[in-house]
Amino acid sequence: MTGTGSLAIEAVRKRRFLAPFNGDSLSPPSIWLMRQAGRYLPEYRATRGEAGSFLNLCYNPALAAEVTLQPIRRYGFDAAILFADILIVPDALGQPVSFEAGEGPRLAPITDVAGLATLKADQTGEKYGLIWETVARLRQDLPDETALIGFCGAPWTVATYMVGGRGSPDQAAARAWAYRDPEGFQRLIDILVDVSVDYLDGQVKAGADVLQIFDSWAGSLPDNELARWVIDPTRAMVEKLKALHPGVPIIGFPRGAGASTAEFVTATGVDGVSCDTAMPLCAMRELGELDVVVQGNLDPLLLVAGGDALDQRIDEILAAMKGRRHIFNLGHGIVPETPPENVARLVERVRKGSA
Repeated sequence: MTGTGSLAIEAVRKRRFLAPFNGDSLSPPSIWLMRQAGRYLPEYRATRGEAGSFLNLCYNPALAAEVTLQPIRRYGFDAAILFADILIVPDALGQPVSFEAGEGPRLAPITDVAGLATLKADQTGEKYGLIWETVARLRQDLPDETALIGFCGAPWTVATYMVGGRGSPDQAAARAWAYRDPEGFQRLIDILVDVSVDYLDGQVKAGADVLQIFDSWAGSLPDNELARWVIDPTRAMVEKLKALHPGVPIIGFPRGAGASTAEFVTATGVDGVSCDTAMPLCAMRELGELDVVVQGNLDPLLLVAGGDALDQRIDEILAAMKGRRHIFNLGHGIVPETPPENVARLVERVRKGSA
């Protein structure tokens, strides 16, 4: 294939999903869903069984690529998102991660500066390399028109698991360390900024078109702490990544940031912002005035309920975001009990436009 032919295919592939990042408003908007590959799909469950464990699935490039492709085959989303987990980063740093059935992740907690000595930032390449191989496989196997999203967890959110040793409703362990010893906690955040940039840099080099940074627990912090532990690290990551890959859009997801979301957008320099379910549609529309692409915020439980309630909310979101640079998405990830036929209904209705 000639170089000119390769460029032509690249242009076709990127045209629709990347159009909002290039300043265009699309009607109907592009659509993808957080956790669009997952337990709600029977084909995912079969592949997960073949892998033997969740982490085995993440670290098996052939199987991880397969589950990434499954929802693209079913629904034709405009973008695929790499199948991995935000805890790949601490695992690659040498803090072993395991996933207990029905209980979520488990890590040996790092609760003070002394514990940082166990982290090996220079040894992440082996496990990162498996993820990068998945990205490369996807770039080869995805339809030409489908964009590929790479991702990582934001430093604050990843730190909450590293310090707490598991998920928690209030992220108290990390918050306590940050209050008690902010300089020490900053050292952990700085490590995570650097190794996360390396991780995302490798994903772009392997073929990712867009990056998303998930800060799932941003909402547990008061405004001044959110500025230090969410906004500042994200800004640092965006600056470093833009220096490496100036043309690659970056989406931030400061879940639960509420009224601080506008500050997050303007201070970090992200190209897109993902909005959670609690974000009012009027606020989402206002965010669209900040020269940023806005995605979200359909309640994932509406995908479980389906029916008229789902249709009505889809139409409300489409109407509210009309004329804005908007990507249709959920306010958080698809939940396992979601009927696959409801996802098909969502995609069909979005693509038909508001009734």
